[in-house]
Amino acid sequence: MHEVAVLVMDRVVPFDFAMPVDAFNWTGRYRVRVCGPKRTVETEFFTLKVPHGLDVLSEVDTIVLAGHDPDLVVPRQVIEALRQAADRGARIASVCTGAFVFAATGLLDGLRVTTHWLAADELSARFPALVVDPDVLYVDNGQFLTSAGAAAGMDLCLHMIRRDHGSAVAADAARLAVMPLEREGGQAQFIVTPPAAPQGAELEPVLRWMEENAGRDLTLADIADHAGMSTRTLNRRFREQTATTPLQWLHRARVRQAQHLLETTNQPVELIASHVGFGSATAFRDRFKRIAGTSPHAYRAAFQG
Repeated sequence: MHEVAVLVMDRVVPFDFAMPVDAFNWTGRYRVRVCGPKRTVETEFFTLKVPHGLDVLSEVDTIVLAGHDPDLVVPRQVIEALRQAADRGARIASVCTGAFVFAATGLLDGLRVTTHWLAADELSARFPALVVDPDVLYVDNGQFLTSAGAAAGMDLCLHMIRRDHGSAVAADAARLAVMPLEREGGQAQFIVTPPAAPQGAELEPVLRWMEENAGRDLTLADIADHAGMSTRTLNRRFREQTATTPLQWLHRARVRQAQHLLETTNQPVELIASHVGFGSATAFRDRFKRIAGTSPHAYRAAFQG
């Protein structure tokens, strides 16, 4: 079973360590342990008992660095333990301001990274060897990954789950989290205008309907009619609550369904393209590569079975 350690220290952000614990546990395919240099740490709101020490980092496959106060002085033993874990090939990911802990190890030098947009300038100033991108949800450098704050950490966890076990398992985890399947890492972190309703609440029935009807030849007018909105209002709501447009969201829903079929069936690519609502195999291949970063054939070779 894939072993995951979530590293916590004093002034850890509660959401940032609880979220990966739940996300990986929901799949039933990971063993998750919370560890740290101390067996008791102080958050802003409560005291947390830590069941495992840093020795766990020498055993696990993936290490998640939860968000902490950026002014935290990272203990030397934590830096050494993370460097040793990296040397043996462990995957390391940071959530939100966990990037400051990650950067202190020197492992991110020269790499493109991200963190919460409010902390991006400070991260760049303290660690000039990093290429800090404040505008994305997460960055995957292979062995080392970083994410923005709050919900973007869930996007990163779902991304890692899909890398490990495929899109169907990631989809199950997303449903348990009651959130849309993975947003692309390159999406914008934040929205300048505030949402008109709690994120996802107003559009959730529309998103579910679009998922269920993705194989149809849906137009923007069809979606707006089902939502009971004008196309202009629909576009605005999507921008506020998903940071994308209705048709772009629909394209990603179709690609997710195609990924499932590529993983679980031997159907020809042309038939899959038709099943998930693309007008032609060429349009499907172009859209699939744009969203998934690879071709349908290469994806099937990597993930089938």
